[in-house]
Amino acid sequence: AATGLTLRLYPDPNAEALKAALAGYHGLRPDQVFVGNGSDEVLAHAFMALLNQARPLWFPDITYSFYPVYCGLYGIQSETVPLAEDFSIRADDYLPGPGRRPGGIIFPNPNAPTGRLLTRADIERVVDAWVEETITLGGRPDIGAVQIFENRGAIMGCSNPHPHGQIWATRHPPNELEKETHRQAQYLLDHGRPLLVDYLAQELRLNERIVSENAHFVTLAPFWAIWPFETMILPRRRIGGFDELTAEEKSALAAALSDLTRRYDRLFDVSFPYSMGFHQKPTGGAVHSEWQMHAHFYPPLLRSATVKKFMVGFEMLGSPQRDLTPEAAAARLREV
Repeated sequence: AATGLTLRLYPDPNAEALKAALAGYHGLRPDQVFVGNGSDEVLAHAFMALLNQARPLWFPDITYSFYPVYCGLYGIQSETVPLAEDFSIRADDYLPGPGRRPGGIIFPNPNAPTGRLLTRADIERVVDAWVEETITLGGRPDIGAVQIFENRGAIMGCSNPHPHGQIWATRHPPNELEKETHRQAQYLLDHGRPLLVDYLAQELRLNERIVSENAHFVTLAPFWAIWPFETMILPRRRIGGFDELTAEEKSALAAALSDLTRRYDRLFDVSFPYSMGFHQKPTGGAVHSEWQMHAHFYPPLLRSATVKKFMVGFEMLGSPQRDLTPEAAAARLREV
């Protein structure tokens, strides 16, 4: 017969088995291992137990947003250390000096990296990871689509200032991907050419909404854009997904991403918030000749670093309205 112990579905609140396993792996005693319900809880206990000193705690100007929150919550003195002009950390700023000594120094590693700060080689490694995950996840029989996306900035709901990248693999293509698949397939059937390849050719001929370009990718403000500085990144040749990129194209995509995020940051001289993501062909092994992979950037800022666009009223219930034309937005981005 089942007993109360066998029916209990909750894990041990003291995590004794986990602590014993971690201790054995690292050569410690179980009582030397601390576990918590997520990193934020562990950090909170560390601040409360270890960092409340007689002298202030130092951390960089742009850092993990909970550091000043914990200091305020637990009455910990703190001092924000400015970053260099290129947003890097100067090690000398953290050396004790006459009459100046911290009670502790804390910063994440890396410290709030963004596309503006990462080197092109670093971004290429991110692109390599996207390729690998697309191939690995897309090869599973229970996965129908791989969605790669990133959110940046508190205004986009992020608890940290640096970008949060995620990959969601779903059994069926999500709604937006399904719509794009249908429209591209219909255009290919009607015209015999991929829709977005023809669209890019038209934009290049008009040369009114192009932001920047390199040998393999073009960044532009689409004519249907809703958000003030909305952009797309499109490949010059037909590429269905990350698994079709050549080595040169991966490097060129990294360069395009770096260029655009730097332009965004220079626009209002701020770490520019956005939601971005890549749309690529559904997985499952089909060729999908209709598909042209691309990236969407949806930034909310309108006139300054503090004024954002709100999608409300008629825009939500009737039809979105443009606050500035895509041609004007592209020109602004070209100029910075």
